[in-house]
Amino acid sequence: MGMSTLVLLRHGQSLWNLENRFTGWTDVPLTEAGRDGARKSALLLADLHFDVAYTSQLSRARETLEIVLAEIGQSPPTIPDAALNERHYGELQGLDKAETARRVGADLLYAWRRSWDVTPPGGESLAETAQRALPFFERAIREDLRRGKNVLVVAHGNSLRAIVMMLDGLGPRAIEDVEIGFDTSIVYEIDRAGAVHSKHVRPAPE
Repeated sequence: MGMSTLVLLRHGQSLWNLENRFTGWTDVPLTEAGRDGARKSALLLADLHFDVAYTSQLSRARETLEIVLAEIGQSPPTIPDAALNERHYGELQGLDKAETARRVGADLLYAWRRSWDVTPPGGESLAETAQRALPFFERAIREDLRRGKNVLVVAHGNSLRAIVMMLDGLGPRAIEDVEIGFDTSIVYEIDRAGAVHSKHVRPAPE
């Protein structure tokens, strides 16, 4: 049975990542370190050919994708969609994470950031992020994989966690421990029926 390659890549460091702020849907650009990280991560993907690429509508993911494709000399059709945006952090967006931990307590902050169904004030839980990301994955990305296409997805820590949870068959408790670092690629080999045959992680280069 024919195989397709799916690569999930988290964007590079953004300005608010550097400043330790909640970003969410705020459209914050990459730092120079983030651009450099994207260039380095591209080197780990140079052995792969992509037929189509997807990204969120946020510039930190879109710029990461542009850098990666330029570095590997490929120009597949690219499709941005808000379904792949980072989870919305609501009232937390723009706040300093350490200061917020002191104010609300480390346990509640951990639940807001890592849990499956705890919702930050005015924002989205990971479950709610999955409710928009996974139907889009099934409708668009999964269909490309069924057609034998190799797909690159450049998105965010939480939208990618939702996809990983589904592909890996993880439960709500297990997903809390999943962390996807900046510029880290997760490479899946998936057959035409949608079954995952292999997975490996290509961490961000030093």
